[in-house]
Amino acid sequence: MHIKLSSVLILSVISVALADDFETTAGKEYKDATVSRIEPDGIVLTSKQGISKVYFTELPKDVQERFGYDAQKATYYSAQQSAALEQTRKQQEEQSRQKTEVSQKAEQYRADQANRQNEVRARQARYEELLRHEDNLLLQIGDAKKPGPAYWGGKNNQTMRHYPNPQASQLPLLESHLKDVRHEKDHIRKQLQKTQP
Repeated sequence: MHIKLSSVLILSVISVALADDFETTAGKEYKDATVSRIEPDGIVLTSKQGISKVYFTELPKDVQERFGYDAQKATYYSAQQSAALEQTRKQQEEQSRQKTEVSQKAEQYRADQANRQNEVRARQARYEELLRHEDNLLLQIGDAKKPGPAYWGGKNNQTMRHYPNPQASQLPLLESHLKDVRHEKDHIRKQLQKTQP
């Protein structure tokens, strides 16, 4: 029994290694091809045209018998191969989805960082503008508090007097505006402090 099994294996290895011509039932020919692998559902041929897998269902009965074709085993093997391919496809899809998700998150993070930097720059610019505005208002308030132009009056024009300052009427409005500017300036300063590391 052992000798018989060994001779069958040797013969199948020899038949696999020798070059042969194969023709499918549809008429496609594989000239001088070597069987490089036998699978339950077909044979893998190597020829001058390259490597091809030819399914047993495409080959004549004598070739099927020569390579031990079993339809039930072939169906089971094909189902396993299809399931493995489907599993691989799903894994690749999942990897691709995860890669896309990571890429989108990284892009969103960069966009968020850029937006935050733009907001900080805008606040800094507004803060500097408010500082200049505050200085300008303080100058205007100082001018409005000064007495008006001087003139000599009284008996014999010996007393220096002042005309009313025309800007004095604007003083309440200027002071109210200054209060608003300082309030906004303080608010922006606090926001800028929060962004500092």
